[in-house]
Amino acid sequence: MTHAGSRAPSRMLIAYAVLAGACAISLLPTVYMIDISLRNAADSFAPVLIAGHPTLRNYAAVLSHARFLRFFLNSALIAALTVVATLVCVTSLAYALSRLKVRGGAIVLLVIMSALLLPLASLLIPITVLLRTLHLTNSYLGLVGPETSLGIAFGTVIVKGAMDGVPLELEEAALLDGASSLAVLLRIMAPLCRPALLVVAVWQFLFSWNEFFLALVIMSRNAMKTLPLAPLFFEGPYMANPGKLFAILTLIGVVPMLFYAVLQRWFVSGLMAGGVKG
Repeated sequence: MTHAGSRAPSRMLIAYAVLAGACAISLLPTVYMIDISLRNAADSFAPVLIAGHPTLRNYAAVLSHARFLRFFLNSALIAALTVVATLVCVTSLAYALSRLKVRGGAIVLLVIMSALLLPLASLLIPITVLLRTLHLTNSYLGLVGPETSLGIAFGTVIVKGAMDGVPLELEEAALLDGASSLAVLLRIMAPLCRPALLVVAVWQFLFSWNEFFLALVIMSRNAMKTLPLAPLFFEGPYMANPGKLFAILTLIGVVPMLFYAVLQRWFVSGLMAGGVKG
């Protein structure tokens, strides 16, 4: 027993050391990106990991640019609308498949899950042709719609798994009290599945905020471009000074990093609750 007990701490130390090394390696590009964003023009190309004399001038130059604030507001609005639309669609669809026992529900779920296999690159041309036919390019709806549709498959699987784990007795008691299916969904199922809905919200926000290819194709006007397209817009004047370009990249990444850091605990618990059951 003593020999086996002495092995446990050493194994834990090895495991923590491996995890710490993996975290350090994964964070290295982020640290390097932030470091370059804090360099002045003379030290931008210095072949060192951490340069001295950090400065915030690059961030001041980027934030003072009139276009940058417009890009930021476009991304924030599109991400918020996409999250709300996805939650509405996913909650309704998951409830129908989990509780209403619609005819052909298994086939519908199979079709939805098969959408997870489609790469985004294969959908760019059909989506672009459809939006141009509907005159929805260079509009918020033209980007919110495709991003919402791309998030429905993942969200439905997660939320349906959580709803399958809710006891039927709760729903039956509400129906006996005269509640409608919509009331059951809003007052019982949605609150009990809040962790899974939070997973969908976080996942969809990160996807919408970082989405590049759809925004590149759909938003051709500068006034409608989103934040991930900002490096392309600033590429010309700032290519000679990578500090400003990396400052843009850092500002793009800081919002989703903070968003996920705040909600990380609920995200993991909700992902487990929605993925294990069902």
